[in-house]
Amino acid sequence: METPRPMLEADGLTKRYEDGNLALDHVSFDVYPGQVYAMLGGNGAGKTTAINLFLNFIEPTDGEARVDGIATHKEPLKAKEKLAYVSENVMLYPNFTALQNLDFFARLGGNTKYSKDDYRQVLLRVGLEEEAHNRRLKGYSKGMRQKCGIAISILKNAPAILLDEPTSGLDPKAAVEFIRLLESLREEGKAILMSTHDIFRAKEVADVVGIMNEGNLVMQRSREELVGEDLEKLYVEYMTGYMDEVA
Repeated sequence: METPRPMLEADGLTKRYEDGNLALDHVSFDVYPGQVYAMLGGNGAGKTTAINLFLNFIEPTDGEARVDGIATHKEPLKAKEKLAYVSENVMLYPNFTALQNLDFFARLGGNTKYSKDDYRQVLLRVGLEEEAHNRRLKGYSKGMRQKCGIAISILKNAPAILLDEPTSGLDPKAAVEFIRLLESLREEGKAILMSTHDIFRAKEVADVVGIMNEGNLVMQRSREELVGEDLEKLYVEYMTGYMDEVA
């Protein structure tokens, strides 16, 4: 049986900024179709830098970020066709309704096949109540805007989804709904890379958990390897152990 190729590959991924700051230090990991990979770590750990390299918002100092085998800094437009992205602070049009935002971004991406009912269905799928569909986003909470951003990423129907702190701003009920949504996207074969501070949600949904600290991938374990483990305790131990080593 042929081994599946990773949809997302970080291969010795390194980013050193002009001021000398080493934001990412030869980090390697893979995310396969039908898999959720959760990157844990504090602020400045390198999680967002890794995602930005996959999106070609910045270029690597060394190594490669690849999407379906395409190096993002060599063929950025081709790679982005296969990516959907939801940032922590979703940037949408506040004077547009949810339906108008979805229609605008779908058309911007070249998708003109969707009907208003298609937009309604995907908004309901992400947990946005129907009464909010025709309201302008300037009256939305952060969590509601997040749902709208996730709906736009689903409409793109890309094989890989990048999520930067996706549960930020979601209340407990919405966070549970979001985890169920991730599970359904995984069942559809999406490769999902998620950066998060949320250890509880990471353990609940992730197939693989990586812990980042100061630009280094200091731990990576599969769901099976984490059975019976206290992920929060492991996180603290790896953070403390790594800091002791570099001190």
